Amino acid sequence: MRALAVETSGRVGSIALSEDGRILAEEQFAHGLMHAAQIVAIIDRLCRQQGWGAKDVHELYVSAGPGSFTGLRIGITLAKTMALATGVKLVAVPTVRVLAENAPAEARNVIIVLDAKRDQIFTARFERVGDEWAEREGAHLDSLSAMIERSPRPVWLLGEGIPYHRKFIADDPSVIVTEEDRWRARAAAVAKIGREMAQQGQFADPFTLTPIYIRPPEAEEKYKAQHG
Repeated sequence: MRALAVETSGRVGSIALSEDGRILAEEQFAHGLMHAAQIVAIIDRLCRQQGWGAKDVHELYVSAGPGSFTGLRIGITLAKTMALATGVKLVAVPTVRVLAENAPAEARNVIIVLDAKRDQIFTARFERVGDEWAEREGAHLDSLSAMIERSPRPVWLLGEGIPYHRKFIADDPSVIVTEEDRWRARAAAVAKIGREMAQQGQFADPFTLTPIYIRPPEAEEKYKAQHG
């Protein structure tokens, strides 16, 4: 089973190729418009290095959000286009679940922190049960202080929104901010979770697949406010 994993939800994107669950290659690229400029070329080059053609990719796992509105649109559009062009099967992987893979081995409770502006975060809470992560609160809009208050302790925080919400993190040794290199979602984790979802038959319809935005983009909210 050959698969492509696409991660474009954060400030740094990445692409990974896997075969039967084994990562063959992973490469990252810069955020912003460079997503669109580089992503297809990177995929083409990585596939050629493995000797794969367009129709040799059986499944495509895409990080579906929440996260960067622009990045998610690029990733989802790419996934839908490839599915319609080649017939590759799609799996929409929740970005919060991808991020939970970055938690240290000793972490039992994890809160995902992604900046949503206005002192709010896109977030979710997970608990490690055995070797698996159980979702205790699904992806939603909240405040970091409220999430911390509700969580069992000790709790680990991770995600690119942490620098914008440090003022809400109390001086409490049971609230642990993870190292910065754990804050970014990675395509290798998208591949791992995507394969698990595919084995459970959790495929997405390319005609109806949309990013997990949680709330509309700010520009859309402003337009609706002005035009009713």
